[in-house]
Order: sequence, then structure tokens, then C-alpha cells
Amino acid sequence: MKFSKLVLPGVTMIAATYGLARFSFGLLLPEINQSLNMSDFISGAVSSLFYLAYCLTIVLSTVMTTKEGPRRMILSAGLAAFTGMLLMGFTPNVWLLAAGVLLAGGSTGLASPPYGAAISLWIKEEEQGQANTWINSGTSLGIALSGVGAMFLAENWRMTYVIYAVLTFLILIWNFKAIPKDEQRSTLSFKKGNLSILGVSGSSTLITASLALGISTALFWTFSRSFIEASGDYQQWQLSFFWVIIGLFGVLGGFSGSLIEKKGLTFAYRLGSLAIASASIILSITPGNWLLSYAAAGIFGSSYIFLTGVLLVWGIRVFITNASLGIGVPFLLLAVGQVIGSLLGGWSIGTWGYAVSFMLYGLVGIGAALIGPKQ
Repeated sequence: MKFSKLVLPGVTMIAATYGLARFSFGLLLPEINQSLNMSDFISGAVSSLFYLAYCLTIVLSTVMTTKEGPRRMILSAGLAAFTGMLLMGFTPNVWLLAAGVLLAGGSTGLASPPYGAAISLWIKEEEQGQANTWINSGTSLGIALSGVGAMFLAENWRMTYVIYAVLTFLILIWNFKAIPKDEQRSTLSFKKGNLSILGVSGSSTLITASLALGISTALFWTFSRSFIEASGDYQQWQLSFFWVIIGLFGVLGGFSGSLIEKKGLTFAYRLGSLAIASASIILSITPGNWLLSYAAAGIFGSSYIFLTGVLLVWGIRVFITNASLGIGVPFLLLAVGQVIGSLLGGWSIGTWGYAVSFMLYGLVGIGAALIGPKQ
């Protein structure tokens, strides 16, 4: 199969599910809070549903992809993102918003495993690494796009979600035409691996580190934009550009593989963990300074994508006989940590305020750096 025929629609689907359906919520949250009269605790609880849905759907998607191939799950991801954002755009209350959040958040878990399978089925072996890198970059593209959209539409967050839903529907049609049907699959067959994570050397450290990193990053994803808006005299375009920077600098995270080769997995993990912790700490100290706030956004965006690459390599090395488990375990635990982090984050902000909460979450990130893989 031609490289671009699979990769280009894959990039856009990841951009739609991760960037538009999932991570744009934090950018639009202040307007949503004001419109629906949500407290910080309710905001954190609703935000945690993104990660909870991801945890459930990534397991479902892995199982179903193994049984049926990737096409159905890829199309289900697009449909879930489209429906979820449409519900969010037309919601009259918090309850329907939460339903939309569940669908939008679930779309990310549905999308991740099948594209890995699709690449292994239809892309030449020597091009598979490049294909995975390009498709993963869709997250940064979607985040940047959501930031640009918010520059013009943030005050009308409902219209923003409707436009995102229409774009996602067009992307869904593209993938419907591009992804081969089941009967066109190659002779490669999916085989169920050993799904046990107990007793595997290094698995407990990987799980703990992924969980800690998930907790430490949840506050930044959900409340960073609200924090700087409440702390400084920012214009609307400056608040949106904060999000654009997160997305644009996320592209730099793609260099994690080459750094691991040169400096080793332990060095790369600790560097990424300390960098992402520093982003929250910098923001906690200087939220009203636009230059340092933008620097924190750039550090966070690049180190988050960087760390997902590091966890990917670490997981595959731990579960060396089952690469799919090596991918699924750290990403699942990262999302579980973000569920916990979002729930606690809303309560923490309501109790101690933004600055103290961001500092505490930065310290959690520093703690995660101490857990990393052995040489």
C-alpha cells in the first residue's frame, strides 16, 4: 500500500481525536465554565471523563483490533469523536456535556491501537517506523489547530465544537475510503499474546512511573489556560496562542527515539520527566508573565510528546515478547493517572488555588523522574 495513502488520513484522524476532541477542552474550559456555571471541582470531574473513557476504549480497541483488524475501530474512533463534539456543541447542561466528553475521550483510545496494526499490515517494514512517527505527530497538529481555532471562536465555544465535528466527519469519510476493507487484508494474522503483566521484570516500575506521570500532567492539560487567564492581563489571542505553542513544540518530542539511541533510555526518561515537571513549576511562579508562560507551554508540549515516545520504547523493552502489551500498559496507566490527577486537581484548586496546585503537581513530576528505568 502506498505510504501516503494510509499515513495522511491517519495523521488527520489522530489530530481530530486527540487534538480537537480531547485536548481542546482545556482551552475552551473557561468559557464552558461560565456558560454552564460549573465549579472547579465539577470541571475537574468532567475533565477526568476524557481519561476514564480512554482507559476503557483502549482495552476494547486492542481486543477488537486483534479479532477483526483495524478498519472498524478506526471508523468507530472517528464516529465517536464526531458524535461527542456534536453533543458538546449543543449541550444545554453539564450532564449532556459529560456524555459528549465520554464519547470524545473514548475516540482516542479507539484510534490508537488500530493504526499500529494498520501500519504493520499495509506498510513496508522499512517504512513502518517513519509511518508511526508521522501518525503520532497528528496529536501536535490537532492541538495547534485547536489553538488557532480558539483565536477566532473561543467566545463561542459551542460553534467551535460544531465546526470541529464537521471537520472530523470529513476526516472520517477520508479514512472510510482509504482504509482497506477486511477482505483486502494481507496474509498477516493477528495472534493473541500473553496478556499477563504480573511477574514480568521491570513491569511494576513502568506501571508506577506511568501512573505518576499521568497525575503530574493532568493539571496542565486541564487548567493551565484557566490559570494564566485568571493571573494576567492576557488578550484572547494570547490565551489561544498559549495552546498553539503546546502543539507546535510537541513536534520536537519526535526526537525521543534518537536521544534514546545516543544517551540511553534512563537518561531520556529522567530528562523528559524533569522537563515536564519544570513546566508546571514555572507556570506556578510566573503565570502573569507572558514570556515565561509561553516558555512553560513550549516545555510542556515538547516534553509530553517526548515522554510518550520514551514510555513506548520502555514498555516494549519490558514486554519484549508482546509489543502490543508494551504499548498498551504505559499508555493505559498514563491515562489512569490523568483520571486521578483531574479529579484531585479540581479539588486542589478550589482548596489551595492555582499556584499551589501547579507547584504540587510539578513536585509529583520530579518524583516520577526518580522512579525511571534502570540502565
